[in-house]
Amino acid sequence: MGTDTVRVGAADEAADRRREQRGWYFYDWACSVYSTSVLTVFLGPYLTSVAKNAADADGYVHPLGIPVRAGSFFAYSVSLSVIVAVLVMPLVGAAADRSGRKKPLLAAAAYTGAAATTGMFFLGGERYLLGGVLLVVANAAQSVGTMLYNSYLPQIAPPEERDAVSSKGWAFGYAAGALVLVANLVLYMGHDSLGLSESAAVRICLASAGLWWGAFTLVPLRRLRDRGSSAHKASAHQAEEPTAPGFRQLAATVRDMRRHPLTLAFLLAYLIYNDGIQTVISQASIYGSEELGLGQSTLIAAVLLVQVLAVAGALALGRLARVHGAKRTILGSLVAWAVILGAGFFLPAGAPGWFFVLASGIGLVLGGSQALSRSLFSHLVPPGKEAEYFSAYEMSDRGMSWLGPLLFGITYQLTGSYRDAIISLVAFFVIGFALLARVPVGRAISDAGNPVPERI
Repeated sequence: MGTDTVRVGAADEAADRRREQRGWYFYDWACSVYSTSVLTVFLGPYLTSVAKNAADADGYVHPLGIPVRAGSFFAYSVSLSVIVAVLVMPLVGAAADRSGRKKPLLAAAAYTGAAATTGMFFLGGERYLLGGVLLVVANAAQSVGTMLYNSYLPQIAPPEERDAVSSKGWAFGYAAGALVLVANLVLYMGHDSLGLSESAAVRICLASAGLWWGAFTLVPLRRLRDRGSSAHKASAHQAEEPTAPGFRQLAATVRDMRRHPLTLAFLLAYLIYNDGIQTVISQASIYGSEELGLGQSTLIAAVLLVQVLAVAGALALGRLARVHGAKRTILGSLVAWAVILGAGFFLPAGAPGWFFVLASGIGLVLGGSQALSRSLFSHLVPPGKEAEYFSAYEMSDRGMSWLGPLLFGITYQLTGSYRDAIISLVAFFVIGFALLARVPVGRAISDAGNPVPERI
């Protein structure tokens, strides 16, 4: 009888865990549309065109009196949003671990970002500054929300399930991105027959991403559970400094990470190579439109192809990780990223076919490299410090990814060539590969106080 009770209890626990995991997947479904439709496809070219409308005869705009080439304004805005996220994420991460109440913080971040994205409907004319402000708010809010979302992973999935659960989350996100991009493509291609200008069609696509984000965030908010405060609750230091400025809290987190140097070594490697990934995601549409002369419909179709293949790629690399280990699979994906960027440098202008080939390569490695990095890091987090450590991770994921857009923008500003800007990103993957290869992940997991999976 006792054995039966244990079995029933275990079955109920597994069912509850699966239900929570399904709810967790839906935050990727909700917010990934922002990354796809807004950041990757529409906002870069559109905000650049708005900035060009406001530019002087030499092609410069002057936010706060600072001369900025109109073609670099979007990249600089992305970098500024990252700096804002760096200030906010450590505070939110520490507060989440201390209080154990992640859901209210997740809701606040998600609906701030969704509201800013919906507000992009009002961009137009020469309102490039409004676009920059909304981009900074939305991008920073997404970084904070994703940090909280990621920090649930070690709580909702045991070690043996994390690669699969993380990969399914990414697959959900890319599926949503593909679905909404199909609707965007129909609207954009048919804007004349619908009585809409091209600008109005783009602004509707931007705003719809915000509405989608807000609506589907309701699912994870209903299903995810707060688990009470962690060991941080008893920390006298945190009790004395509950509102430490962002950099001070980040410094405190890094000091704690110094007790786990291998975790910190992995994070450094991830910071470098993911900076390259995030820059490719945010700047690819600029490269396609400005350097290769491709139209908006071609860019939408290419990103749609990325989304579809990224679903398969995330699941396929998850299966490869079960055979070869997450670390080896990630290293292989970094080699592929470097090859893809090298090929991108030589793409001929006005040749959408080759651009689609390049997009196919990106799609196959994009989701898997990110999903496996997230699940691998979840093994390296000391128990009870999930949100705090994932705030540092998210700064690597999006928060610290300011160097790539900044390098991209400066390279273009100095050379006037987006080809030079895109090839400069290869360095991030080469350096990231070298750093990751040196991390003994099995020992890192053990040093963090977690069980080491059979294959990692």
